[in-house]
Parts: sequence; structure tokens; C-alpha cells
Amino acid sequence: MSQPNIAFSTLAQQDDLSLSNLLSLNLWYDIDHSSLVADKEAQTPTYVLLFGFQLGMQVANLAQQLQLWPGQVSAVCRFEAHSDLPPAFVFSVHGEAAELAQQLKQYGADNGVQCAVLVNPPKLSEPGLLVMDMDSTAITIECIDEIARLGGVYDEVAAVTAQAMAGKLEFSASLRQRVAKLEGIPLKLVAELQNQLPLMPGIEQVCEVLREHKWHLAIASGGFVPFAAHVQQLLNLDRIHANTLDDDGEVLVGTVSGKIVDADEKARFLCAYRDELGLAKAQTLAIGDGANDLLMLHQAGLGVAVHGKAKVVAEAPAAITAGSLAQLLYFLTIPAR
Repeated sequence: MSQPNIAFSTLAQQDDLSLSNLLSLNLWYDIDHSSLVADKEAQTPTYVLLFGFQLGMQVANLAQQLQLWPGQVSAVCRFEAHSDLPPAFVFSVHGEAAELAQQLKQYGADNGVQCAVLVNPPKLSEPGLLVMDMDSTAITIECIDEIARLGGVYDEVAAVTAQAMAGKLEFSASLRQRVAKLEGIPLKLVAELQNQLPLMPGIEQVCEVLREHKWHLAIASGGFVPFAAHVQQLLNLDRIHANTLDDDGEVLVGTVSGKIVDADEKARFLCAYRDELGLAKAQTLAIGDGANDLLMLHQAGLGVAVHGKAKVVAEAPAAITAGSLAQLLYFLTIPAR
């Protein structure tokens, strides 16, 4: 059955509220304009996703911008990822994805909108794997900084953490440097912090939806096992991979043992778990906020920076820069054409 059409001139002049009356949910509309290639169905489409609250004229503005970039816009869809999220808009574009992605990142930064270029994104409807960073990703805090606060060395440790997450310091060395400052902090204080971990808004919703669709869920963290284990309980995760913080039974001794979970180890864990599950790369999703997450984000079928540092947002395949992590569902629910 042929798809309905919408004139490009109409699309390029309406705000998102007006378009909601013109475009039925979850239905693709071919875009009528003279420059469209004749054999569009023979090409692999690139998806340009635009999402967030109160988009206003951003849909129209992006449609016009896409016309100026290499590639050809063939269709548009307004779709609902979850009943708690406002509908998003996605364009089907035929062109060079890498070049388009760079242009779109700059467009998003200049206009304060959330958008992404996706090629063969993971599908919620098929089993998959989500591997997430923990600190400032699954939870809102950096655990090592909060432990340091308990020991009165917060400023010293937090400054090093910020440099490491921004990619200005090598992670393993910075971790050992920070952990050394935690020596003597009582375990009972660490346990109190462990039991008060604040989850990132939207992460519970994402995990619940993914579990319902037979996805596997895991943490790969440069943080510490006791905290990752608690998050595992809170979110009903399948597996965790984090660092071992040494103690003498009463206080921290200022060291970590075993192989440090750094950028390389996070990426290795994702690939090994994916292969163990027998999943295709395309059905893997990784999320994180720090520079030590970038390798993992690029090893996944789709890597998304979530409230990430500037370097991570700039280099990650996609990003959520504002709002709930439930917005991850936009990336997984683009309707089939």
C-alpha cells in the first residue's frame, strides 16, 4: 500500500502542534518535492531524529536545513516512543551519514535542540543489550566524590574526577590517585552512602521497558562494586562490572585491586557480553557521560552520551543533553517504513 504524502512547503511552515494535526502517529509520509530521487527505496535510508519537549518551529527549521545539506529528504514520521514522552519526529534521508552527523551536531548545538543521525538503529522489538556507565549516568552522583566528601577531601578528589571525565587525565592513574585519598574512611559511612544512591530520572522506566522486550541490562563502571551491586538490585540488572575498593574490614585502605575498569575494559566487557548472548552488534546500546565511556559508545550498535561532558557529546554517535533518560526509547522505536 502506498504511503500518504505531505508537501515539503507544508512541512517547512508548520510548528509541531500544527503538524500533530496533519501527521498521524507512527505513520510515514512521503515528502513531495521535485528534487527527490526516483529510486529512493533502493537506497539505505539514514534517519534524522528530532526529539524533546516544546519543539515549536524546530521541525520546520530542520526540514529546511536538511534541504541545504547533501542528501535528499524522502519521508517524515511523527511517532510515540512511550505514553509518558511527547511525540518525536524522524526524517528519512538518503545521503552520506557521517557528513550529515557532523552537520547535525553543530545544528543541534547552535539551536539548543536534541537531534541525532541514526543508521540501522537497535530495535526495541528484538532482544538486545544495554550496557550503561553508573556514576552520573545510571545515578546522579559520582560515588568517589561523595565518599571523599565523607572523609573531608571532596575538593581534592572532585577536581581530579572532573579532569578524568573530561579526558584530560588518564583514567587508571587518576583513579589510583583519588582512591589513595580515601584511606581511613569508615566502611559504615560508605554503606550509608551506598543505601542512598539517587537514580537518574528516567532510567527505571528505560530498564523496565527493555526488560519487557527481552533485553539484557548491565553496568560497566569505573566506580566500585558495592555501589554497582546496589544499583543492580534497584534496576534488576543482569550483570555488573566495576572496580574493587580495598578495605581492612573497618576502613578503606586507599587502594583498588584487580584489573581496573577503564575505557578499554568497558569496551571489552560490552563486546564479550554481546558475543556470549549471541547478539548482533546492531542490537547493542551503550550509554555514558565521561571520556572513559567513548570507546564503549563506539563499540555498541548505538552509543549515546547522556548529560555528557563536552568532549563526549562532541564525539559520541548520539546524545541526550537535557531531560529524562526515558528519551533513550526514541532511539529504539523508530517505526519501520
